Formats: sequence, C-alpha cells, structure tokens
Amino acid sequence: MLRIIRSALVFMAVLAAATGAHAQTLTVAASAIPHAEILEFIKPQLAAQGVDLRVKVFTDYVQPNLQVEERQLDANFFQHKPYLDAFNREHGTHLVVVPGSAVHVEPFGAYSRKIRNLSQLRDGAVIAVPNDPANSARSLLLLQKQGLIKLRDPGDILATSHDVIFNPKHLKIRELEAATLPRVLDDVDLALINTNYALAAGLNPTRDALFIEGADSPYANLVAARPDNVNSPALLKLVTALRSPAAKKFIQDKYHGAVVATF
Repeated sequence: MLRIIRSALVFMAVLAAATGAHAQTLTVAASAIPHAEILEFIKPQLAAQGVDLRVKVFTDYVQPNLQVEERQLDANFFQHKPYLDAFNREHGTHLVVVPGSAVHVEPFGAYSRKIRNLSQLRDGAVIAVPNDPANSARSLLLLQKQGLIKLRDPGDILATSHDVIFNPKHLKIRELEAATLPRVLDDVDLALINTNYALAAGLNPTRDALFIEGADSPYANLVAARPDNVNSPALLKLVTALRSPAAKKFIQDKYHGAVVATF
C-alpha cells in the first residue's frame, strides 16, 4: 500500500510539473483599485486554463502604457479608449484595444471639503482636474453637464480650457496629475477625480461625490496591448474571464455602484 501511495504521489508531482511547465505567463499592468483587485479575483479562473496571470500595480497613467510598448509587460488594464488614443498621439506609441475588452465604467465624480452642494460654489472658485487630455476634457464635459460652463462644441471629448466660451462663475481650472487630486482637496474648492484614485483615498463616489457621471458614461475601462500580441490566446482568455458572470458579480458586490460593469 505504501508503495502505491508513493507511486501516486510521484505521478501527481510529475503531472503538476508538466502542467506548470506549459502554463503561459501573462503580465498585466493595472491601477491598484479596482483593476488589480478584479485581476486578482480572476487569477484562479485563468490558472485553470493554463495562464499564469501576474499583476503589476502602478500609481500613474504613463508607465503602464510605456512598459507595454517597450515589451516589458504584455498588456495593461487601467484606461479608457479616449485616454489611450490621446496617449498614442502624444507619445508616439502604438497600443491597441484588445477586441471586446470593455469591462467597466468608473463614474467620474466631483469632490469637495469646502462645500456641500453646488449652490455654495463661490465666484472665482478653483477647480482641479486631471492634466491628461482625455480626462481633462471629460472633466469639462461633466462641469458643462452641471451648467457651470459651456463649451464651444458641447460634445467634444478632446475639449480644453481654451474651448470654454461661457464661465459665469469665473471658475479657475487647474490641471494636475490625476493621482495627486485627492491630496489637494484641502487646497481647492472642487476636484474632479478618477474613481480608482477616489477609492484608493477612501472616498466613496456614490456617497461623497457632489455630482457624478451616469452609468451611461462612454469611458469604459478596457485591456490594451501591442498589435503583435493583441489576439494572443492568453489575452483572449483574460478578456473572457474579465467579462464572466463571476467577475460581474464580484464588481457589483464589492463596489456597490462605484464601479459599473458594462457587460
């Protein structure tokens, strides 16, 4: 009996080694919240399909794209297409969207420690927004929706502060790095903050935001890769796992509306 048990253990060890040897490693960059958390949740699902998912967390929006472009990483999961398009134009990169990889929307919100509602917003108030072109424009569109400003082209997703043609409160718009926005709340009247950074700072978008995008926001977060690997079997398995019923339930249960699945 002991000999049989030993033989079985040896066989299992050999099988495990063989399986591990054929597992494909997939390294994906992500923001800590919610992207890395979602990726960690689907790790077991991918492991069962022979994909060893390794998540590398970043605190900025630049290095995740540059390191994929430079082949240091396989893909990233942190951004929406308007940001990706603007980044490619600005940096000369060539990243593309993995087909069908839109996973969730993080409704963009406005936060303040100085006012409780917009009627208290003073003339000449300082409003901080992200300094990348896509999210800066997203901020302006949200301010316009609240009636605080008016843009030359009301639907321009690449609008800049130069496109503001109506600003009755003489608002002063300050562009800052997105990751720093939660830290400047004491210094500005209002800050428009990406939900991943809001969550990381302990802010609850559905509770703490003075106003927030609706679930119909076009800024769905997706997986980006290089043209040479965008259709790799491992990435397609990643997308399937990210858009699985289990992942959707995880998003709903964990974020309670602060992150909204798009599938």
